[in-house]
Amino acid sequence: MRRPRSPSELARLAAPLLGLLDAGWQRMHWWVAAMAVLYAVSGVTVVKPDEVAVVLRWGRLVGETPASRQHGPGLLFAFPRPIDRVVRVQTRHVWELAVSTLASAYDSWSTRGPTLDPLVQGYALTGDQNIVHVDMVARYRVRDPAEWAFYAPKAEDVLRVDITAATVRSLGEMGVDQILAGERKRLVAVTTQRAQAALDDAHSGLELSSLELTRLAPPAALANEFDAVQSAFIGAETTKKEAEGFAQAAIPTAQADADASVQSAWAAAASDLARARGEATAFLALDQEYRANPTVVRERLYRDAMDRALAAATVDWVPPPAGARYQGLRVSITRAEAGAPAPMPQPAESQSRAGSPTTADTIRRPRADEGGADE
Repeated sequence: MRRPRSPSELARLAAPLLGLLDAGWQRMHWWVAAMAVLYAVSGVTVVKPDEVAVVLRWGRLVGETPASRQHGPGLLFAFPRPIDRVVRVQTRHVWELAVSTLASAYDSWSTRGPTLDPLVQGYALTGDQNIVHVDMVARYRVRDPAEWAFYAPKAEDVLRVDITAATVRSLGEMGVDQILAGERKRLVAVTTQRAQAALDDAHSGLELSSLELTRLAPPAALANEFDAVQSAFIGAETTKKEAEGFAQAAIPTAQADADASVQSAWAAAASDLARARGEATAFLALDQEYRANPTVVRERLYRDAMDRALAAATVDWVPPPAGARYQGLRVSITRAEAGAPAPMPQPAESQSRAGSPTTADTIRRPRADEGGADE
């Protein structure tokens, strides 16, 4: 067992080292003091206007409430490292992240052969078991700096995983025709909602501002077939829209024409009914007058008929007969020359009895013993 050396011997051995330190302090004491001051003020941090800072002291957040944990723009005084660590977060800045985990790595199907190995190229299955490739761009920002600085791992990895999982689930609930035709907005909305819920459950502190589908297409081997189906669908929708537009323009016109025809028919019916009632009333009045004075009415009707017939006829001058009357004289009037029938005369007993003689007064009815000649 070795004996401990005496203090005098230890002091003698340490004397050169102590002398060296004392000489260094005498020459560089102000450098050491300056380094100590710089280390003490290294905990002062300048927080920019678009940033929020949180302080981790020995790995724990400083502050009891979310409001006390966040420090706004300005000077932030904290202990130097390794005691405190200041994390500055840009809460107003929006970052972009390309998510291509479900996209094809090759433009042509024949580049690597007909394979759908997820380790080679990504893809997703729709609800009707069709394959699609999806390229997306996510825009996000930091909503809770405390959660983002303390709980969250690498932000891009968490965001990429959650968006991929939400996209696969949403595509599995929809058919390929709906996705490629007109349901992209609903797909993006459902995927964004589910991805944000997953980010909140993971305490990532991130907020997904928007999600954009930059490419949503079937595999390259089926691109032509899908394009043909898409073109047919668009053509059918265009034809349907044109038919609906024609119907919207034609139906009001047809209704207007129908209404006009109905109104015209009602007007014609009312006019015909009024005319028929007038003629019936005139006929009843004439019949009543005829029953009272049959001879006078018969003579007046005969004269009126002859006046209408002779007024429409063209008769050349006929020399006077050699005897007392014409023999075999006949005047023929065609229907076209006779014209439209004259209106029924109104009963007027005074005119039939007292009036100047007309041309018809000079025409005499043939008697039965005159040979039946027409005059």
